[in-house]
Amino acid sequence: MSLLFLAHRIPFPPDRGDKIRGFHILQYLAKRTPVHLVAFADDAADLDPPAAFTDMLASCTILPRGKSQKRAAVEALASGKPVSLTAFASPAMQAAVDRIVPQVSGIYCFSGQMAQYLPAYGPPVVMDFVDVDSAKFAGFAADARGPMRWMMRREARLLGAFEREIAARVSASLFVSEAEAALFRDGGANGQILAVENGIDSVTFDPAAAFADRAGGTRSGETPLIVFTGQMDYRPNIDAVTWFARDILPLVRHHRAAHFAIVGRAPPPAVQALAGDHVIVTGAVDDVRGWVAAADVCVAPLKLARGIQNKVLEAMAMARPVVASAAAAEGIDHADTIRVASSTQAFADQVLALLDAPKTATRLGSAARAQVIARYGWDARLAPLDALLGLTA
Repeated sequence: MSLLFLAHRIPFPPDRGDKIRGFHILQYLAKRTPVHLVAFADDAADLDPPAAFTDMLASCTILPRGKSQKRAAVEALASGKPVSLTAFASPAMQAAVDRIVPQVSGIYCFSGQMAQYLPAYGPPVVMDFVDVDSAKFAGFAADARGPMRWMMRREARLLGAFEREIAARVSASLFVSEAEAALFRDGGANGQILAVENGIDSVTFDPAAAFADRAGGTRSGETPLIVFTGQMDYRPNIDAVTWFARDILPLVRHHRAAHFAIVGRAPPPAVQALAGDHVIVTGAVDDVRGWVAAADVCVAPLKLARGIQNKVLEAMAMARPVVASAAAAEGIDHADTIRVASSTQAFADQVLALLDAPKTATRLGSAARAQVIARYGWDARLAPLDALLGLTA
């Protein structure tokens, strides 16, 4: 057999949450059967992926996606469709999918935006929604005001109906955690709905691979360093670092000098404006592991989070102590190896407790790494795909 792997973003390099999951699933499938990749590229640099990536594929078709959000919104309002779909609508992509479908015996569709390209009749489809995106927009609506609240409510309603329609057509609908799968079922979806969790490469994310210069010497003497990692043009990450820098960090610094590093590409002006004497905004870095290794505490103060947070798994694998919000910790089987806090004061208290007790923090980090190794290897997490797609190793 052979497969079509359809993705909203080329899963390479695996340097952000969706691309990490997509890359490891694609690699897992390609070891078992020929895989044809058809995906969008966010920028020109992604249009010509290296041979190290393409050599594992039967074919690789990457198309540019340059539609503006404004144009997508206008198309959505005119057509009655969700913006999430019109933003990824492309005749060229449909033609590419139509060309490959007759050659394959199965389809792995990664992310709900790409489900619009699935044939009405054709090979079996495994639909990887990853998260319940409609629930994410419902969360955005709760915090929005005026026209934006109306737009977010509209998106949640229309996208939810589309998600349920697709779930009823495909062989299986996958989510990154059982909590997301249960949310989808509770929302009225039918069909086979399963959780296939993210894993972590505990060899790559290994404290033994920490760099001698400890993140390029960015630490100031013995001043503790608190680190957040993530794609910084993503709204939940923006809200998270803003909350930490403006509300939580001052409470920490009232008792302990500390620096807060925001590590990740594409920080928008709102995030860049947080930079100052005690806040570092790095932008893109060559290797996030250096910053994680340098952290005295890693934080994930997300108020809105879906599924399993890779940033938390990576910090755990690097044996760093972690303080996370309840939303960021949900879905991770951490066995109490990370600290969970949701209020501003509770978050500051947990960070301070770890900074004040370095031996406790070290023991917690070591236990977190052991939990990751035992629970979150990629091959073990992705093993259910064999039965779903009729594959053998």
